[in-house]
Amino acid sequence: MSLNSSSPAAVIVLAAGAGTRMKSALPKVLHPMAGRSLVGHALDAAASLSPEHLVAVVRHERERVVEHLLSHTPDLVIADQDDIPGTGRAVELGLQAIGDVTGTVVVTYGDVPLLTPETLNALVTEHQESANAVTVLSANVPDATGYGRIVRDDNGLVTEIVEHKDALKIAEDTGDTTIADITEINSGIYAFDGEVLARTLAEVTTDNVQGEKYLTDVLSLARAEGGRVATYVTEDLWEVEGVNDRVQLATLGAVLNRRITERWMREGVTIVDPSTTWIDVDVELDQDVTIKPNTQLHGKTQVATGAVIGPDTTLIDVVVGQDANIRRTEATEATIGQGAKVGPFTYIRPGTVLGETGKIGAFYETKNVNIGRGAKLSHLGYAGDADIGENTNIGCGNITANYDGVQKHRTVIGAEVRTGSNTVFTAPVSIGDGAYTAAGAVVRKDVPPGALTMNAVDQRIIEDWVLKRRPDTAAADAARKANEAS
Repeated sequence: MSLNSSSPAAVIVLAAGAGTRMKSALPKVLHPMAGRSLVGHALDAAASLSPEHLVAVVRHERERVVEHLLSHTPDLVIADQDDIPGTGRAVELGLQAIGDVTGTVVVTYGDVPLLTPETLNALVTEHQESANAVTVLSANVPDATGYGRIVRDDNGLVTEIVEHKDALKIAEDTGDTTIADITEINSGIYAFDGEVLARTLAEVTTDNVQGEKYLTDVLSLARAEGGRVATYVTEDLWEVEGVNDRVQLATLGAVLNRRITERWMREGVTIVDPSTTWIDVDVELDQDVTIKPNTQLHGKTQVATGAVIGPDTTLIDVVVGQDANIRRTEATEATIGQGAKVGPFTYIRPGTVLGETGKIGAFYETKNVNIGRGAKLSHLGYAGDADIGENTNIGCGNITANYDGVQKHRTVIGAEVRTGSNTVFTAPVSIGDGAYTAAGAVVRKDVPPGALTMNAVDQRIIEDWVLKRRPDTAAADAARKANEAS
């Protein structure tokens, strides 16, 4: 992304909280949303500013969180929150992890997933162009309950931030509801002059009811030094919403998904029912893709022009070729070729590659299989650890018996092969080009090109077996009536 502002000296992402309201063994910032963790969204937005230093402050479930953070952003600087509570202390430790900084320092949070690079950039631009000591990202909300209020002077600059409980107490003690009625709220996201931030944080104490080192105290100290404290007001309230419980996780997830689907529709994708379509942030769709209801596209799925996906389909890290059609299917880590057809009720496991114009049909499962151009696996079967040649037709009920109880083995089926219903390929085995298998064949040996393989036994018929062995059944009654009629 191209940014207009000068890159900040540092962005500090606060990710130390326990998130107890999530009531989860999984740390709050690691909860997923649209294919990334909450903190992953925050790190991506922060990284878009190209800061000199990108820092995450951690504490709760440190090892687990740090492992995830570094897998997402390998050059991330990790700072550890100590026993002194408060956002001010967290930022102070973040600064200590990178040493003295000169320039802009942005502070944001690991549980604010909808904050965009554009808004962060606008915050930094406003901060730098106005030569502010502190710039607060704020928003006007219909109901400010629970939020700190932005209090301004006659010039529109910020004089203080009054927390919700304090605003109510002022109203109760004085009868003046002016502060409590303010609808402009503090998001907790800031741009600071780095030198001012470091200097004033050293003066902030924990001498308050909560016993915490408040980051908001920096604002009054900066103003007392003669620094300019102002705001950048975002019109998008969702960008400053944090996730504190599962309800908010679902709510913000739905908002993000709606924005993703709207973006794709504006770029030429048909989404029949956006309310039942879920698309991760890293999914790529070409123009004239059609997505039908109850479809989920996850991970790094890519869908080419003209493909139709759904209904009732889940794709995870799947590459779909032009004009392919996939319906009522679950597929993971697979490649579906141009013009290929999949479904309904198909299970595609990792390593499946379906060639151009090929087909995997109803009630079929595949895994680690290469299927050639024009080959068809139409119904009721399993193909695993196999190579299937071009234009081969696999009959109903065929399976590759690829596991001997100890090892997996591969089946190789050539081009233009025709297999009869209920053929079993006992791997390792190879079928030559143009060969046939008879219905019910169990193939244990390699079959040369153009040959027919079968397991031939004479058909045996025992007359009146049902009448003698099952005399009181409905089948016996039906047989008796048929004999009488003939």
